[in-house]
Amino acid sequence: MAADIREMSPIVKVRGLVRRFTLKGVLNGVDLDIRKGEFVALLGRSGSGKSTLLRALADLDREAVGSGEIVVPERLSVVFQDARLLPWKRVLDNVKLGLTGPDADVRARCALEDVELGGREASWPSELSGGEQQRVALARSLVREPEFLLADEPFGALDALTRIRMHELVRRLAARRRPAVLLVTHDVDEAIALADRAIVLDDGRVRADIPIAPLPLEPSLRETRRAALRSTLLELLGVGQDGGPLEPPAEPVDGAALRVLASSRPSPIVQLRLGTGEEVFG
Repeated sequence: MAADIREMSPIVKVRGLVRRFTLKGVLNGVDLDIRKGEFVALLGRSGSGKSTLLRALADLDREAVGSGEIVVPERLSVVFQDARLLPWKRVLDNVKLGLTGPDADVRARCALEDVELGGREASWPSELSGGEQQRVALARSLVREPEFLLADEPFGALDALTRIRMHELVRRLAARRRPAVLLVTHDVDEAIALADRAIVLDDGRVRADIPIAPLPLEPSLRETRRAALRSTLLELLGVGQDGGPLEPPAEPVDGAALRVLASSRPSPIVQLRLGTGEEVFG
């Protein structure tokens, strides 16, 4: 992550966020900052509160009760796991859905060009592959020029090759358009490939905030750091290198600082502060 991003004021601020459905606490005091142009991956086990946090930021959790402070830009868009295209509207009409103004068609066509679907404006959603439908959904979000883009596992239903293409597309568009991005994902490798930071949620709290970018330019150091980051994130998620579960700790984490080697020497040691939502860059 570039130093100039870290020095900017956050455009997304969350403080002490609590969300409950019936008597169960889903978010139990979350703090989070995201700056303009910053790409943040949100990881966690099933039920940890990832989608609930995203829905709270998008103002979609009307059935939840809770408290806390949320500050987000007025211009935000959400991309979901399924494309949610209207089957009775052609591609261009799906992209410009809700847009007003004489330039709506032009903006929608430009957004389709951005996601490499120029020329498919007149197609029906049923004529597109799953990856193409998801690109239309991405174009529909980007055409609104959001300052904040929320993505809830948007690549989860895609095959491996299509997912790689989508990763490259999203990486390129995010670098050019510079929105703040929050990506909910179960995929550690996806987080490392795309994000500047990885946030790990556990039991409705921020367990760790790990800087990922920039990775070293030298190929061997880059791969070593990738492997170390992957190992660290899997351990925080309770998954072993073989994909099996790790044994839970004998005692609960008390919130003390944990030092984790996240790169090979002479790269710096990353210091994580568990359970507080604070970030410390070593």
